[in-house]
Amino acid sequence: MKTSRRLLICLLALAAGPSCDRQDTDEYLTDGSSYETVSHDRIILGEKLDDPYSVTNITKAVEALYPTKAGQVTVTETDLYVRFLPETDGQYADLVRMGLELVDHPLDYRIVQDGDWYHDPGLDDDRITWQYCVVPHDFSFPSGVRYEILDRCYISEHDPGTRAADPDIDWGAVEREAFRLTGNADMILPETRTSEKPQGRITIVDDDANGGKPFGVAGVKVVCNSFVKFSTAYTDRDGYYEISKKYSSKVRYRLMFKNEKGFAIGVNLILIPASMSALGKGPAAGIDVEITKDSDRKLFTRCAVNNAVYEYIDRCREEDMDILPPPSNLRIWLFQNLSVSSSCMLRQGAVVEHEILKKYLGEYGSLVKIILPDITLGLKGCDTYASIYSTAVHELAHASHFRQVGKDYWNKYVFYILSSYVSTGVTYGDGSGTDAGYCDVGETWGYYMQNRMYNDRYGGVMPVAGSSFWFHPQVFRYLDERGMTRGELFRALTKDVTDRTRLRDKLLSLYPEKGSIITQVFDRYSE
Repeated sequence: MKTSRRLLICLLALAAGPSCDRQDTDEYLTDGSSYETVSHDRIILGEKLDDPYSVTNITKAVEALYPTKAGQVTVTETDLYVRFLPETDGQYADLVRMGLELVDHPLDYRIVQDGDWYHDPGLDDDRITWQYCVVPHDFSFPSGVRYEILDRCYISEHDPGTRAADPDIDWGAVEREAFRLTGNADMILPETRTSEKPQGRITIVDDDANGGKPFGVAGVKVVCNSFVKFSTAYTDRDGYYEISKKYSSKVRYRLMFKNEKGFAIGVNLILIPASMSALGKGPAAGIDVEITKDSDRKLFTRCAVNNAVYEYIDRCREEDMDILPPPSNLRIWLFQNLSVSSSCMLRQGAVVEHEILKKYLGEYGSLVKIILPDITLGLKGCDTYASIYSTAVHELAHASHFRQVGKDYWNKYVFYILSSYVSTGVTYGDGSGTDAGYCDVGETWGYYMQNRMYNDRYGGVMPVAGSSFWFHPQVFRYLDERGMTRGELFRALTKDVTDRTRLRDKLLSLYPEKGSIITQVFDRYSE
């Protein structure tokens, strides 16, 4: 199925709601080694290289190093280097569900300019591009998906039987010899070093927290490869990672912003699972990366948002904030040149499944839910970690609210925002339109959570973002200061609470013992 660019452009307009006006008070490897300057543009490929991990080349390397064993050691394929060409979003999703680590560019070409994405020049831009991966030699290929076997490979870690049968063979030395025989000697580590597992730490600096000391980029996926020897690992909450495979050559490092907690960051270019940030090549021992606001802009904002979402989800647990976390497969887009953010929840089916659009979208409905966002973050003017954090937690609060009230509620919220903006030019309107109460309740919660979580992290006087609008986040702040927890407030945000009066009544019914305080604050902010 091809995707209409015009369709996607039109649908992007939907990402404006519920939108929020913010009111807030290329060289970055630091492991000491030489490294490359990378870009966020299309990957540029050079010449095709001879894969040292092919069965043929590993066999030649064994014969060169161990001539007396010629004919005694049989190198048999452990893996297949393949590429798939899914025609539909369903076919692509099937491959992902099979656990395949798909990349959008070939693994056996010299990379002239690294970047975040690639699209095969032989395919139209609105088609899903070839997806490359390495699979076990006995892999069962799915029916109906076009694929090609590009090479039959031998990776010694995947062949414990052969390693045990020939304990005298140094497979790291064989690997290095294969690199020499294939003309890739410039990638080999010095002879004095053995094969190593990449490990290190990915950190970020928040100038306003932790005393300005770096702390971990949590739960992000580190992707390593040298040709078809491909491996990944998630960082722990402190940013440490360790790759399971050993390498004898320089390794290409990237960060994939598909977090272990299930959310993904990135504008899709035809079903790319998440944004990639290329880190260039580094030693097999691993790299440490420290990211600051002066680092590459996209890398900094992606990592800051990653940590904000990771922290938010972690804090949703009962013993902390005691609220529902956002949907587990949350998709977040970052826009560097916009200042408006939104929690449109399109991937979850909000708006997309509304009767107004279902007929228009037709067969594209399921595709739209995969490639469009749940949250968009406008980061124009967000030059600090703190400002990015504030913007992110506001929208995440909306995502938790959505989880509790569902799509029908959210559609009214979205359409109020859109209609208000069209008719008045003001994001939230003036509170007089149809279904304005949905916005009143939603933004009261969103701004309260933004201010509260900012204060949790940075201390000082609690911010007052949102207090100049016609709705009143001060209501929740007042109740908070008088002992009501976030969990108690959140439990009042049910699908039947569609305006301020119903919010008051719900709170009174849930917590009659606090009736005087609840009545007092709602009387104070009755207009």
